[in-house]
Amino acid sequence: MNIKPGEYFLQGNEACMEAAVLAGAKFFAGYPITPSTEIAEGLASMLPEAGGEFLQMEDEIACISAVIGASWGGAKSITATSGPGLSLMQEAIGYAAMTETPVVIVDVMRGGPSTGQPTRASQGDILATKYGSHGDYQVIAFAPANVQEMFDLTVKAFNYAEKYRVPTFILSDAEIGHMRGLLTVPNEIKIVNRKEKGIRRSDEAYDVPDDLVPPFETFGKGHKATVTGITHTAKARVEPEDPTIHQQLVKRLNDKITNNRRDINKWEVIGPESKTMIVSYGSASFGGREVAAKDDRVGLLRLKSIWPLPVEPIKEVASKCEQLLVCEMNLGQLYWGIKRVALEAGCKRVELLSKIGGDPPSPGEVRHKLREMGAI
Repeated sequence: MNIKPGEYFLQGNEACMEAAVLAGAKFFAGYPITPSTEIAEGLASMLPEAGGEFLQMEDEIACISAVIGASWGGAKSITATSGPGLSLMQEAIGYAAMTETPVVIVDVMRGGPSTGQPTRASQGDILATKYGSHGDYQVIAFAPANVQEMFDLTVKAFNYAEKYRVPTFILSDAEIGHMRGLLTVPNEIKIVNRKEKGIRRSDEAYDVPDDLVPPFETFGKGHKATVTGITHTAKARVEPEDPTIHQQLVKRLNDKITNNRRDINKWEVIGPESKTMIVSYGSASFGGREVAAKDDRVGLLRLKSIWPLPVEPIKEVASKCEQLLVCEMNLGQLYWGIKRVALEAGCKRVELLSKIGGDPPSPGEVRHKLREMGAI
């Protein structure tokens, strides 16, 4: 039964699974892993009630493979995991990007490497999400910072996965996944459904339109569909030795995402004219948000999406401020990309406040770093 419009008090992981069903998810394959397990547990009962299917697989390699297969069968599909499981999924994530398969992957991050801190929060999977599989490809990744955004951005993740035919991530963490908070479900929610092929001619499934996203040739609906991770032409002819075809294919797969950053990227700004700006996302933004709300010398750019990198809002704030502080719950995985964009935009100084171990940077720690920078 879909959640109804109204106000609720839910856990972040609960908000995610409610949004998935509301967005039209019909298939989940997963393997229990802390701190994402509540999503699998909830969807195990919710999906069959909504006419969908739930599978617990033997490992995360099988999970992502099953989700890709279900998507080609016409079902909006989702899996949920954490860092060790994401590591196992990487080859198939690249395959999903190459085959233009819409899937949603919820990564409730925890401390690593390896088994690390199963019950503590981290942002250690940021680069793995984008660069974990080999080759040049793009993904979309959203970074919620509260229960409401877990719901809203999960719906958007399904919408953008379908719109751009690309693996799309919800990069949550143990703090966001397990916190409880208010959720408002509006009366109307925009749902994007799959743009499928008509049946006008046998090779229509291989047309590439101006938006660079070909409609989907769902199995069993009258199209001859070749699905391959090998370099191929627009009509799915395998051509791994042709450099021109490879260039054209991979360029299109990247361009369909990077050319649409303004549509995909989401963010929030507090104090955009401040001479000192904090840039952060997810749980790492908690301390900076409190500081920016109480001190008009300091502003905050909170990234609600991190892939593709939100170049435009970073440039906008960096062009107006004198110094910028990046706050992350890792050793600086997004810092270098933000620093490059900010310095090119004219910002004079870009510093990093990194914290690992499970706790987000506190307001006191943010203020201490800002004092060191001479900002307050």
